Amino acid sequence: MSDAPRFSAAGHDITPLPPERVRALAARLDPETYRITQKAGTEPPFCGTLLDNHRQGTYVCVVCGLPLFDSEHKFRSGTGWPSFWREVDASHVRRLVDRSHGMVRTEIECARCGAHLGHVFPDGPPPTGERHCLNSASLRFFERDEALPPESRPAR
Repeated sequence: MSDAPRFSAAGHDITPLPPERVRALAARLDPETYRITQKAGTEPPFCGTLLDNHRQGTYVCVVCGLPLFDSEHKFRSGTGWPSFWREVDASHVRRLVDRSHGMVRTEIECARCGAHLGHVFPDGPPPTGERHCLNSASLRFFERDEALPPESRPAR
């Protein structure tokens, strides 16, 4: 495995963060956000703060700030969690097999820090047919006219 930095097509540094850096970033989180992002938890349906957010902007990882989803790709799924039909950049989200709860699902996590985001299902709208079902607690939202912090901007 190479130690060379990895960049997404969108120009973001997606090099996995060292565990000690993730621990330091996660230590700043409130207990519920920590449980969800670091212990693969789930918030109750229809309770997340970003479910009914209809403003235009970018959703970034609450732990490391990597841009993950855009409001242009958000849709109302009726499931109780914010849903998107695609990522900002596919390389920003890592997919893993999740065999918990007696079923096989696809877990999604931040590619840079490994924060648990939610799951992706094959029942979304065109053009992808995917529904990225997210925990609001895993995300931080920035409106279009709001400056993104340095960790959320392209590195090159």
